[in-house]
Amino acid sequence: MPIEPLLIVELTLLGMATGFLAGLLGIGGGMLMVPFITIILTGKGFPPEYTVKMAVATSLASICFTSLSSVRAHHRRGAVLWPIVWLLAPGILLGALIGAQVAVALPGKVLSILFAVFVAFSATQMFLNRRPKPTRTLPGRLGTFGMGGVIGLLSSLVGAGGAFVSVPFMTWCNVKIHDAVGTSAALGFPIAFAGTLGYIWAGQGLPQMPPGSFGYLYLPGLVVVSLASMTLAPVGARTAHRMDIQPLRKLFAVVLYILAAYFLLR
Repeated sequence: MPIEPLLIVELTLLGMATGFLAGLLGIGGGMLMVPFITIILTGKGFPPEYTVKMAVATSLASICFTSLSSVRAHHRRGAVLWPIVWLLAPGILLGALIGAQVAVALPGKVLSILFAVFVAFSATQMFLNRRPKPTRTLPGRLGTFGMGGVIGLLSSLVGAGGAFVSVPFMTWCNVKIHDAVGTSAALGFPIAFAGTLGYIWAGQGLPQMPPGSFGYLYLPGLVVVSLASMTLAPVGARTAHRMDIQPLRKLFAVVLYILAAYFLLR
């Protein structure tokens, strides 16, 4: 399956930037991956009605790999609350599968608007550095299952690992922030796995799919971006311990606003 050298360079640079910033700022890669993969695939002349959905599917698939290395590091520090993972995971799997089907049924423009709203919301949270105040405990099994469904559905729609919902939810329920982050990392894999399967299934047999596509999943993008991202993420994490990253978080929030505007205008 041939792939243009320039496309390899573009995807490699994207993966390196995504991995480094994820480690440096603690952000989800989907916020960068989805808009820039969309821009790259659009520039290569891919069918415009497919590009956003392919970018979301490829972002989710890459999270399958990055989440495994992340959760291993958090587990070593005892920051993964596995009982919460097992409670949320069934709802997450169902929600992510449904979210993928909803996303592919939506027109590409509508999905672009949804992603723009997600990016703008994340940028605002980052810019204001808001942290929810813990006020209560986790709900019962049914409530936790339902919340898992919401996390999976929203994450699958926008190609994210779910931390933008699961971390605030857990800290709101009196889970310590470090444990919430570690547990959210463990939840990233079922979200990404179920969502990826949903996009692969929904994209089977579509006309004019570009070479290298497996359903909506763009395999060359997955391989190149994932390898580059996993290489640079530890470098970003080490850098974060040596500097004050708050000014960088606000600067990055401005970049996210620009990306949100791009999705709204395209």
